[in-house]
Amino acid sequence: MAGSEMCVRSSRELWTILLGRSALREPAQIEAELERHWERLLQGLSYYKSPSSASADKLKADKDVAAPLKEFGLRISKLLALDEKQSVQILQCYLQEDYRGTRDTLKTVFQDERQSQALLLKVADYYYDERVCLLRCVLLLLTYFQDERHPYRAEYANCVGKLEKDLVSHYLQQFEDLISAEAPTWETHGNMMTDRQVSRWFAQCLREQALLLEVLFLYYAYFEMPCPELIRFTRLFKDLGFGLRQTNRHLVDKSMDPLVDRIGYFCSLILVEGMDIDFLHKCALEDRTNEHQFSSSPEICKEMDQMLMSFGDISHHGPVLLGWVLLRHTLSPDESSSTVTRLGHTTLQLNVFQYLTQSLQALGSSGNNCTASTARMCIYGLLSFVITSFEEHTLGSQEHLINAVCEVLAAPSLPELFWESKPSMGLGMIVQSTVDVFPHKTRPLLQLLTALLSDKPTAKKVYMFLDKMCSFTEVYKHKPNDVISRDDETLWRRQAPKLLYPLGSGQTNLRMPVGVLGQVCVSDEGFVVRWEYSFSCWSLFTCELEMLLHVVSTADVLVHCERVKPILDLVHKVVSTDWSVSDCLLPLTSRIYMLLQRLTSVINPPMDLITSCVNCLTVLAARQPGKVWSSLHHTGFLPFTSSPLTNMAECISADGMRAGNYGNLLVLIEQPRGDYSVTVAFLRLVTTLVKGQLGSTQSRGLVPCVLLVLKEMLPTYHKWRYNTYGVRERIGCLILELVHAILNLSPEGEVQVSAPSLQALCIYSLTNTEAGQAVINIMTVGVDTIDMVLAAQPSSSGGSEGPGQVLIQTVKLAFSVTNNVLRLKPPSDCMSPLEQALTQHGGHGNNLIAVLAKYIYHKHDPALPRLAIQLLKRLASVAPMSVYACLGSDAAAIRDAFLTRLQSRTEDMRIKVMILEFLTVAVETQPGLIELFLNLEVKDTGDGSKEFSLGEWSCLAVVLELLDCRQQGQYWCPPLLQRSALAFLHALWTDRRDSALSVLRTREKFWENLTTPLFGTLPSTSDTTEPCVLESCAFVMKIIGLEVYYVQSSLEQSLKSALQRLSSGRRYEYWSECVCSLVCGVCEDDGLRSLSEIQMLISAWRTLLILSTSHSAVMQLTEDSVRRRLFTDVLESTKAALLVPQSLPCLNLGSMMTTLLLILLKQWKSELVSSPPLLPSLSLMLESVQQAGRRTMERTKAKLFSCLLAALHIQGLNGGDISQLPQLLLSVCETIQDEALALIESTRHMNQRGEVPDDSMETDTPRNIQTDQRDGVCVLALHLCKELCLVDEDGEQWLLVVRKLPVLPSILSALEQSLRFRQNLYFTEATLHLLLTLARTPQGAAAVAGAGVLQSICLPLLSVYEGPANGTSQAFSRRAQDAPCWPGVYRLCMCLMESLLKTLRYSFINEALDFIGVHQERILHCLNAVRTVQSLACLDEADHTVGFLLQLSAFSKEWQFHLPQLLRDIQVNLCFLCQACTYLLHSKKMLQHYLQAKNGEALTPGPAPQLHQRAAQSASKTPSLAVDREEVESKAVQTVQCSLLKILSKTLNALQHFTPDCCQILLDQCMDLAEYKNLFVLSFSPALDSDSAPSFGTLLASINVALSMLGEVEKKKEVASVISSEETQSLKSLLMFTMENCVCVLISQAMRCLKDSTVLPRDKQRLKQELSSELSTLLSSLLRFFRRGSPSSPASILLPSPQTKPLPPGSKVLPEGQEPLVQLVQAFLRHVQR
Repeated sequence: MAGSEMCVRSSRELWTILLGRSALREPAQIEAELERHWERLLQGLSYYKSPSSASADKLKADKDVAAPLKEFGLRISKLLALDEKQSVQILQCYLQEDYRGTRDTLKTVFQDERQSQALLLKVADYYYDERVCLLRCVLLLLTYFQDERHPYRAEYANCVGKLEKDLVSHYLQQFEDLISAEAPTWETHGNMMTDRQVSRWFAQCLREQALLLEVLFLYYAYFEMPCPELIRFTRLFKDLGFGLRQTNRHLVDKSMDPLVDRIGYFCSLILVEGMDIDFLHKCALEDRTNEHQFSSSPEICKEMDQMLMSFGDISHHGPVLLGWVLLRHTLSPDESSSTVTRLGHTTLQLNVFQYLTQSLQALGSSGNNCTASTARMCIYGLLSFVITSFEEHTLGSQEHLINAVCEVLAAPSLPELFWESKPSMGLGMIVQSTVDVFPHKTRPLLQLLTALLSDKPTAKKVYMFLDKMCSFTEVYKHKPNDVISRDDETLWRRQAPKLLYPLGSGQTNLRMPVGVLGQVCVSDEGFVVRWEYSFSCWSLFTCELEMLLHVVSTADVLVHCERVKPILDLVHKVVSTDWSVSDCLLPLTSRIYMLLQRLTSVINPPMDLITSCVNCLTVLAARQPGKVWSSLHHTGFLPFTSSPLTNMAECISADGMRAGNYGNLLVLIEQPRGDYSVTVAFLRLVTTLVKGQLGSTQSRGLVPCVLLVLKEMLPTYHKWRYNTYGVRERIGCLILELVHAILNLSPEGEVQVSAPSLQALCIYSLTNTEAGQAVINIMTVGVDTIDMVLAAQPSSSGGSEGPGQVLIQTVKLAFSVTNNVLRLKPPSDCMSPLEQALTQHGGHGNNLIAVLAKYIYHKHDPALPRLAIQLLKRLASVAPMSVYACLGSDAAAIRDAFLTRLQSRTEDMRIKVMILEFLTVAVETQPGLIELFLNLEVKDTGDGSKEFSLGEWSCLAVVLELLDCRQQGQYWCPPLLQRSALAFLHALWTDRRDSALSVLRTREKFWENLTTPLFGTLPSTSDTTEPCVLESCAFVMKIIGLEVYYVQSSLEQSLKSALQRLSSGRRYEYWSECVCSLVCGVCEDDGLRSLSEIQMLISAWRTLLILSTSHSAVMQLTEDSVRRRLFTDVLESTKAALLVPQSLPCLNLGSMMTTLLLILLKQWKSELVSSPPLLPSLSLMLESVQQAGRRTMERTKAKLFSCLLAALHIQGLNGGDISQLPQLLLSVCETIQDEALALIESTRHMNQRGEVPDDSMETDTPRNIQTDQRDGVCVLALHLCKELCLVDEDGEQWLLVVRKLPVLPSILSALEQSLRFRQNLYFTEATLHLLLTLARTPQGAAAVAGAGVLQSICLPLLSVYEGPANGTSQAFSRRAQDAPCWPGVYRLCMCLMESLLKTLRYSFINEALDFIGVHQERILHCLNAVRTVQSLACLDEADHTVGFLLQLSAFSKEWQFHLPQLLRDIQVNLCFLCQACTYLLHSKKMLQHYLQAKNGEALTPGPAPQLHQRAAQSASKTPSLAVDREEVESKAVQTVQCSLLKILSKTLNALQHFTPDCCQILLDQCMDLAEYKNLFVLSFSPALDSDSAPSFGTLLASINVALSMLGEVEKKKEVASVISSEETQSLKSLLMFTMENCVCVLISQAMRCLKDSTVLPRDKQRLKQELSSELSTLLSSLLRFFRRGSPSSPASILLPSPQTKPLPPGSKVLPEGQEPLVQLVQAFLRHVQR
């Protein structure tokens, strides 16, 4: 990259380090830096040497320096008269820190003369700045080496101790060299030394002189100056003319005047400090003046006298003369009286006190820095001694003296020092003199007391001082009549009481009683009387305000304003310093509102006094915003609206807005005058009110104020006229502070009303009006302008209040405001004007994006580039533009600057973090920019692929260095920076940047370094630790997860090794414990500072564990014991989180952990079988979650139900322990009841609004996402309830719940509504499954029937298959059998009816007959549809329908009584169904053709019935991609045949109930044949088409088909097949069962015909012959099968036969020929053959 750190640290970098703005912030690091560079600090400017041939030769011989650098270094040396080697060092430092190009462009610059000249001048500026920074380092040490509050005081003091001995001699010599230096010329310094450069050199010379003198001044503030040194300095400064007689004074221009004045100030201060006035004052007070060093140096005193006698022509001489007058007057008053008199007269002529005020103001203008405070301390001692030593009237104007004293007291520590001193000495004497004329003259005393306020103790002293005033001074032109006096008129006595203010009765006033004495003196004004009257000045101040209110419209208003302004200034200072006295000042502060109202309404308002009023209200608003607002908005001062605001359009249009009195002042007075003191106060007041978090109504009352700022001030303030430099920047800064405060308002407590809020108003105005463009204009100031303003400041250390700092603060606020606007603005389809302006592309890098990026070059304030990058990050993520394109040709140079600061070990860590965050966002949103920063080099390999490697300027090199485990723990690699680096890598993995990933994966030790955080020890969750460590570990886990998920088998060996170490080092268990403890920690204290980081780590750990369930081998997580332990930790943490239902953070964590718990339960079933019981913990969690809000925890509750379901499947009910069942069942049923009621309400509401979509049985109904979901709470609760009911075998627990809760009526009501409106499909299916489960037991079935299940299902079920879109051709779905659908609901209802009838028998017969009566058309249609539709769904419906008819056929007499015609129709259709099934089973090819033509999807069968389920699954898992189509078709045909067999067997079984019993009809000769109908036609033709009526031939064909299929099964028995032996046996049993039923029906119907007298004998004989022949053949075939070991009776697995019990396969319990079927056929044959 740019190389390693420079071996020679630049002075600017050293200054940044000493300021604490770098990464080096530990005291030991500061001490090391000072130890390394203290000699450079001691050398000062002499560290930079002059050119020499020896140095040039060394440079030429140095092979480590490139030739172009050598050549250019020599040019620098020539221009700057600098040592050649140091010139190269300066050049290298400049290229490292300030160069704004790339290495490639640097070569071009060196070769191009014009560009190289420009570079040469920039290097010269950099060199000048280096010299200044070196002196600033020494200033910093001298500023804080005795400050106990500074963190580096000890280190600074050690270094100052090393510098102390030789510092003055070195720096004084350098100062002398500077003042005597000849100006450079083009002859001596080359042709680049133009007049402009000479002026630049001289400005630098003056700046360095000022800095050197400042260093010397601070030095002598702490160390004593010897007498000879004072002589030397005096002579030197005299010759220099205190800066005015420079050697090159012809080069001084107007811009250099502040520097020249600064030199003069320090010259004067150094001489005064050298006189040691403080010690002289102390000696004089203690009468030991002989101890002062000048008392023993008369020769030096005489020499000083002689030199100072020539002073007097320069204002800088004043303080020096004043100090020397004091010294000579104190040490030798007699000897030097004439000298003192003459010098004192000269001092007063120089207006010394005015000069002191001016100089201290100039020194303090750049902030309350140490130099200004030290200067004030120096002058404080001087003024104290002057006032003590001389009479006040001899010192000139009291006003100038007081101004100087007030300026001195601006130092923070001096007011406290004053109050601790004696009031009769020093400045106390001037205070007393102002008391003597108070309140005749209020300003002097109040001005002093205001300056004497600095903290709470001094505020209380000032308050008490004024509260107990002992004298009252008045001036009379003539002697009043109500006093008596002495003859000499020196003492008056009042004869009558007097009201001191002409105010009305009942108002605040002061009353002077009878007998008060007053001392009188005569002056030019008249009689000055000082009454001995005690009173409170605060009461007097109240009277003054009241008087002003009375005379506000008279000619005396200006006089009274002059008296009131210092009062308000004092009140402002007191309240801002100590709020506790504000209640005592309430009589004063309460009158400010009325005063403000009246003063702003007069023709020529007093702007200064109005400013003071607003400042007071601002201080009050900081503590009582509501009270101030309620009083202020009635005054008419603030802008207001004449009508209520209802929408944003009205606000922006400003209709009905009034500017108020302030607006009038701004337009009519301030703008024409160019003085904006009221505006500054107004902005501060509004900002304070906004920050006070007023209520909703009051905040909206501020809308007119904010609108005035946004609409009238922000867009135009830069165009106003200004009298004072810096006010424009101050107003801009205050406007943005107001907007920033509004955008950062908390939305809590906002009442939703129609009027827009302050925040919404700001966002809209900035995005859609000129205000936004004004903010953009501020941001486009640019780094060059800021650097220029900073360079023009005369301040030594930059301060915090100079114009440069104000400009920086304004730009930073603009960044923050824009960032917040983009963050908070509502989403919109179109771009706002602000966004368009922000993303507008401009040519030559002049667009805003380029300007923002170039703030990276700013070095003075680290926050400025950081905020600029933050805004860039925001724009990169939300704006549709390319940052790379906006940067243009500067892109590479800006990248280099970013990476240079990123790799610097001394750079401020927050900038590095922001850079990495910016790059992290750019990975996803700025592909061009991230490629620029990745800087990957491509190489073509021999096989045609591409190989990537890191370029020289790749950000990955820096990131990899930050991740190096050897760097961790170093000061330049703190945890937060590592976290940001890992976040960047995670973004690369998330975005799948394969080129970068390929480089990273193969990097040596990359995976080892990356996974290092996972092998460390996690810090505790206390607030003192770095929460970013948790995020770092989370990012590592996420990166590993992404890598394993996408790469899997081809992982790098180093990553595999790391995963192996995770497993072998028991790190999975460690992290599981950590996550568990973190969750428990949050549960104990949900207000943790690191809550978001903890959630992030838990989420990452959850992802890693979920991934390990599917990639366990790769993740090395295969041990069952480890899995059980991890699962236990997950269970415990989930339990801990969910057992705190009042805490939202805990519930959120619990929801996250519940997801993980559910997945682990499903994936680790086998490992959890032997784990401790799960149901107790899950039951507790469920109870706790039910206590929380329903909406917030609905998903968590659903996941808990899924967990309970999984736990039941894995472990059962605690291994048989039923103790958990009652409470769990009750909780689940409570949920079901609540959800069912909510579902009823939701469904009713939707249908009332007409939102029910039309649907047919072919498609699912679009469902309400909120209420009906496959994995919703209600559906899962129903499934869980079903499982619990299965466990409750006898149904006792369920009955207990039903008695407590009306759960069945609730779900049946919801079921009825869902069926009627054909909605809530998943709920409907789940409910029917639950009812089916309940119907298996007598108690459950009785409860279901008693709850009115028929009423809920019977009629509403019609809407399931009836509708305008339902034709007959659409009546049966061809979808997969198990997919949720409304036909499936119908089938479930049929199953439910079958089960209830089977369980309840006669108790349910009426309901069953009602059901079949209502749905007879569908039932008949279903029976007929089997011939034409062979889909599994259709066959399944037919199966369930026949099953229901089978159960109902047992009650044929009742059926015959109630529904005789339907019974006959059903009998006929059952016979035809038998014919259709036989037909389809008989012709396998025809069935296959039907399936191909009508049910194409059946060729790839879905879930098969139980008989062939495993066969279908194994077929679906065939690894071959080209599966034999014939085999697939064969599987489909077998599945359909199985379904047809089941339907046929049930049909024949049902027909047995409609025909006489075989045994009875064979044995009973007196049977009533009229009770049974002939079901089959007396025909033996095997015609199976639909046109032929079912006949005896049909039954014989059924027997033959079954026999044929049984033969096929026997043939395939030894052939390999996917069907297991158990399934084969089941199929054979099913075939036998079908034959049994068919034979029974055949024999019964045959005997019915033979005994029927209506049948012709011819037909009877034919019947006997045909049956004898067919049954004989059947009998022989059966005997052959039975001899092979085939079962003689069917198994009851699928269809239990009512006649026989199952036998094991292959068993022969009975002898041959003794099987019941064989005996039945033989008996029939014997009967027929008789």
